[in-house]
Amino acid sequence: MTVEGEIFASIKGLCGNRAFPDVAPSTVAKPYVTYTQVGGEPLSTVAGVSSLQHGRFQFNVWGDSRGACSLLMKQIEAALVAATAFKSRPVSAPNSSYDSDMLLYGSMQDFSIFSPR
Repeated sequence: MTVEGEIFASIKGLCGNRAFPDVAPSTVAKPYVTYTQVGGEPLSTVAGVSSLQHGRFQFNVWGDSRGACSLLMKQIEAALVAATAFKSRPVSAPNSSYDSDMLLYGSMQDFSIFSPR
């Protein structure tokens, strides 16, 4: 399974399977989660290719209230840190926002994730 599949498996129960790589469908119920790989570190060296890969992923929770988004982000953080299919740690604290075009509250947080190749 890909790391994106493992991420989905780790958080899907928290958001009623409403977790999507990159972008969510416009008709999805709230709250929902999007996640995107926003970087990472190459782990290859002169000795060869590592058996691990690294990615920095941004998680975005969108919903009708700041409180609901913040709570779901805390639950996602706990699930990612407890996951056994990969190793994860937060690299930032959650950041709250409001999107006036979509009329949605948001919570964003970045994680460093190491997974098998």
